[in-house]
Amino acid sequence: MTDRAAPDIRTEVAILGGGLVGAALALALAKREIDVTVCDGLPLEHQLDDEFDGRAYAVALSSRRFLGHLGLWEQLAPNAQEIRDILVSDGRPGERASELNLHFDADEMGPAGYGHMVEDRFVRRALLEAARAAPGVRYLDSAPAELEDPDRTVGRVRPTEIRPVLRLADGRRIEADLVVGCDGRRSRVAEAIGAVRIRGDYDQIGLVCAIEHQKPHGGVAHELFLPSGPFAILPLTGNRCSLVWTERTAMARSYEHASDALYLSEIKRRIGGILGEISLAGKRWQYPLNTTVADRFVAPRVALVGDAARGMHPIAGQGANYGWRDAAALAEVVGDAAQRGEDIGALDVLRRYERWRRPDSLAISLATDGLNRLFSNDIGPVRWARRLGLAGFGKIGPLRRAAMKLAAGDLEHLPRSMRG
Repeated sequence: MTDRAAPDIRTEVAILGGGLVGAALALALAKREIDVTVCDGLPLEHQLDDEFDGRAYAVALSSRRFLGHLGLWEQLAPNAQEIRDILVSDGRPGERASELNLHFDADEMGPAGYGHMVEDRFVRRALLEAARAAPGVRYLDSAPAELEDPDRTVGRVRPTEIRPVLRLADGRRIEADLVVGCDGRRSRVAEAIGAVRIRGDYDQIGLVCAIEHQKPHGGVAHELFLPSGPFAILPLTGNRCSLVWTERTAMARSYEHASDALYLSEIKRRIGGILGEISLAGKRWQYPLNTTVADRFVAPRVALVGDAARGMHPIAGQGANYGWRDAAALAEVVGDAAQRGEDIGALDVLRRYERWRRPDSLAISLATDGLNRLFSNDIGPVRWARRLGLAGFGKIGPLRRAAMKLAAGDLEHLPRSMRG
């Protein structure tokens, strides 16, 4: 539902940022009968434009369960491509990928598999439309908000009974028991609570596009490690794939205004003829890449979720999955606390969420950072060592299956809404 007339709003949870993670969190909280107000600075019609964001997401098994819990998976399933195999190889542009590779077969995971590839345009529309229609959710778009007097209202010099207040651009004020920052890697909420960010910059840009191709992809996701960074070929519905091409910043900028013909020729140099003839299917996008983790995820009456808490390199395709895991965990902690009659914004309550999510976030951020640095070079001895390492890792069944479970998000200590 929407509410633009009320001069002031009192809500249990105010969420700054209504994208993929903010909308999912709002829906999960509403299912626990928590009153939610979402403030998003972008116009809704802009976010619902099919060309708003060209990415596609590897929706892991646990995330698929969460989207099902929110009542959305049945709607998304017709536009979801199952990932049947993952092939990880090392190579160079213009050369065949090394045959010393790592192969994950989804049959080893059983009927549930790894997960599915779904384009942003389908996931975003489903989440935003559901959040706007959900009872107990007040969704305000074109509504940038700022914490009013943050030193006083986020736990630095204030009594705990004082609720944080948000001020909208139109002058309205929102008072909440809990404010959640879902406002990205440059989170103003994280800044307000004095969170220090551990950063890793790569001098890399992710070039993103979709292609149509002649040969069927067979549901195989390819991760090809090249000297400039990983090159992912991710299966979509039909004879289409999403490409995430990591390139050095200077080189990526030179491709920004290149012709489609030149762009395609560079893609062909990297993927060879595995998909037959290819053509671009839609626009091209560029996304600067880095890693950033906040040194704290909570303060009194404030929590950070998704990229506001942690942003990672896309090398493992886990960014959206970890954001949804945050949302599911926070909704469970807050919902359980409310059911017990606890103050949902109290620091001891919010630290349950932080203890749950921050170690996992730090581990995946360090892992993806290390993988990217290890594989984004062309040093001869290192190249041969990692090729042998990939092949050897794939032959050790327990390690291979553990990595497959990690990719599927089929882990212990998941939120209940992600366990199936």
